[in-house]
Amino acid sequence: GFYHEVLECIEDPDVVYEGKYGELIGMKQTQKDKYIVVVYKEESVIDGFVITSFITRKKKQFERRKKLWEKEKRRKY
Repeated sequence: GFYHEVLECIEDPDVVYEGKYGELIGMKQTQKDKYIVVVYKEESVIDGFVITSFITRKKKQFERRKKLWEKEKRRKY
């Protein structure tokens, strides 16, 4: 499966959105037009659980949600 990709998406997401019921939605680009999405709940700083995860091309549907955090984009000189 995608065990390592799911963990990486939680540890180092490109963006985190707010869910409807207190869950977090992490998203990380895996290919040019594919993203892994992980819906999870944090119980504490060191504990939590994954609700679901999936691969999508539909990034726009998540951009309607409240963005909680986004990875700083590196400038190219």
